[in-house]
Amino acid sequence: MLDKLLNARIWSLIIKELNQIKRSKQLIISFIIPPTVQMIIFGFALNPTMSHMKLGVVDESRTIESREVVSALSENDAFDLQGYYASPDELSKALTEGQLDAGIVIPVKFTEQLVRRETTEIQMLFNGLNTNTGTIAQGYASRIIAEYNLRKAASLRVSHSESPLLVTPRVALLYNAGLVSSWYIVSGVFGVLLMLNSSIVSASALTKEKELGTVEQLLMTPASTSEIIIAKIAPLFLLLMLTVCLVMLVMVLVFHIPIRGSLALIFLASALCVLCGIGLGTFIATFTKNATQAQLLSIFFNPPIAMLSGAMTPIEAMPEWIQPVTYLNPVRYFSIIVRSLMLKDTPPEALYIHFLALLAFAAILVSLSVGRFRKQLS
Repeated sequence: MLDKLLNARIWSLIIKELNQIKRSKQLIISFIIPPTVQMIIFGFALNPTMSHMKLGVVDESRTIESREVVSALSENDAFDLQGYYASPDELSKALTEGQLDAGIVIPVKFTEQLVRRETTEIQMLFNGLNTNTGTIAQGYASRIIAEYNLRKAASLRVSHSESPLLVTPRVALLYNAGLVSSWYIVSGVFGVLLMLNSSIVSASALTKEKELGTVEQLLMTPASTSEIIIAKIAPLFLLLMLTVCLVMLVMVLVFHIPIRGSLALIFLASALCVLCGIGLGTFIATFTKNATQAQLLSIFFNPPIAMLSGAMTPIEAMPEWIQPVTYLNPVRYFSIIVRSLMLKDTPPEALYIHFLALLAFAAILVSLSVGRFRKQLS
């Protein structure tokens, strides 16, 4: 065995392979840049902790003591006070539309009960859509309230044996009361699967035709360039929309995810996401000559799309410098739309910005890919 390893022919072949790799700039780049970029993205994006969660307040007491509770919750990095609301209904609406992550309702008799050294109850509302965020927010609030109780008991000169709890939070987890983690993960992965599958399928279809030489044969037909492009995109789009139906069935029948909003709007968002994927895949294919090159080039796009979409880790948990990058990711908007419609029944008027962003990405990616493909045909 050692003799074979020391064989000069083997070393000559190894040196030949190294020289061949050296001449392939694409291969060298794929060994260096993607792993480095992906490790940086994974390290920052997959952050289980949460900070600066948006907090809304309904203060029915409007006293110094009630403001102390609000101050205790908002004086650290856990919660950022977004504003006061006139009623619990307005607070609930803001939570439904995604303007807030948490809410607190302080009752009218809050101060009166504190003065009588009675245990008073405040209501805390958390968005349970993301089970991890809901659990963390609940833990933060409980710890802050416990610290407030200790300070208040000391100021009132109340011993722990007399009144260990002055303020008790009554927690309500909205949209996912059972904190079923699969509801959040699956509804987010939905967009990632659509985007990645659409791009891979469309890139593979075009590169395969390049390898077979059928693209050149299309030029010999009487069909116009526009007809050729439409004929290529339409079947892929229809097949991928069937995939959307299949994934939706799995989500409902296997994971029991409710559909509380408009099913038509969910399919509209899915169609736009599929078009984004087809546009990206076709665009990648126009820069490559075969399937292997397309796969190598897709490494630059697919992992960041998955990690920076908010599908598995909340965008709010990512560092502030990386959060603006997520606005360039169409899956971000799709995930917000799907989760809002399926789990929260958010009004459509609160989601039109996300639909417009998704439509813009679909138009840009399809236009770029069609333009590149048209040049190759001509």
